[in-house]
Amino acid sequence: MKKRVLVTGGAGYIGSHLVNLLSQGPYEITTYDNLSTGRKQSVVGGELIVGDLEDHQKLDQLMQEKSFDGVFHFAGSIIVPESVENPVKYYKNNTENTLNLLRLCLKNKLHNFIFSSTAAVYGLPQGGVAIEGMATNPINPYGKTKLMSEWMLEDIAFAHKEFNYIALRYFNVAGANVDGRVGQCSPNSTHLIKIAAETALGKRSKIVIYGEDYNTDDGTCIRDYIHVDDLAAAHIVAMEYLMREKKSHVLNCGYGNGFSVKQVIQVVKEVSGVDFTVEIGSRRAGDAEELVSKADKIKNILGWSPKYNDLRLIVKTALDWEKKL
Repeated sequence: MKKRVLVTGGAGYIGSHLVNLLSQGPYEITTYDNLSTGRKQSVVGGELIVGDLEDHQKLDQLMQEKSFDGVFHFAGSIIVPESVENPVKYYKNNTENTLNLLRLCLKNKLHNFIFSSTAAVYGLPQGGVAIEGMATNPINPYGKTKLMSEWMLEDIAFAHKEFNYIALRYFNVAGANVDGRVGQCSPNSTHLIKIAAETALGKRSKIVIYGEDYNTDDGTCIRDYIHVDDLAAAHIVAMEYLMREKKSHVLNCGYGNGFSVKQVIQVVKEVSGVDFTVEIGSRRAGDAEELVSKADKIKNILGWSPKYNDLRLIVKTALDWEKKL
C-alpha cells in the first residue's frame, strides 16, 4: 500500500528532487507550495496544491482529507545575507510558519516529520568541523530561525510521545538530478556552483568571490558540497526509518569533504572548458570561514550511503541542467 506524504516547498530546488525520487517509489505525493521561489514545472510527480503555510484553514482541510502518513517540510527562506538584512521575514517564514505547521500536524495526528535544517545552526565550530553533539551557536538569523524550529520539534516530541521527527542539517547542496528531470531554477540564486555554471555559460559576465582574506590556505571560505540527489535520498531513508522505528534524531547530511571557493571555481572552469571572469569582493555578513560536516551518525543510524560524492560530477550535473534553462 502506498504511503501518503505531504511535501511543503516541493516545487523548490531540494523539494523537487525529493518529489522526483518519491515518484519512483510506493508513495502518494502531495506538494504544498506557494510558488514564491518554486515553479509548477519542477513538480514532476504527484499532486500540486498551491497555497501558503499561513493559510491554516486550507492546510488543515488538506490534512483532514488526505490523512497523511508523513510530512517533509522544506518551505522556508534560505539566503543568509537576506536574513541579516530582513530578519523579520525569516522569523515569520522559518519559525512561526513551522510552529503553525506543527500545530496542525498534532491536530491531525500526523506524527512523522522530516525537517529541512541547516549546518548554519553550528555557527563557527572549532576547527571548522561540525558534529551533531557539539554546541550550537548560529551567527545569522537564518541559522537562528532553523535552530528555533529544531527546539520546537524536540519539545513537541518530548510532550507528545507519538510524534517523531528527524532534522537533517544540510551542508552546501549543489548539482542537479543525474537523469536531468529537475534542477535548480531560481533566477536569483546565491549558490556558488549554480552562479559559476551560469557564468561559464555566459549568462553572467563574471562571478564575485566574497572575501579572500579568511584564514584558509587560499584565503576563501571552505564548504562541504553535497549532491542534491544524495540529499533527497537521505530524506526518503529518514522517513522510512521514522515510520519503522519511531525514534527522533538530529543528523548532519554532508560528505565530510571541504572545498574552498577558489577550488570550486577552478573545477567549474575545468569541467566547462571556459576560463570565465572572477573578481574579488568584500566579505558578506553572516558567512562562516569553514564549515564541513562529520556525517558518520546518519550513515550508522539510517544506513544512508551517498552515491554522488564527486565534486566534478556535481559540477557536471549543474552545467548540464543550466544548459537547458
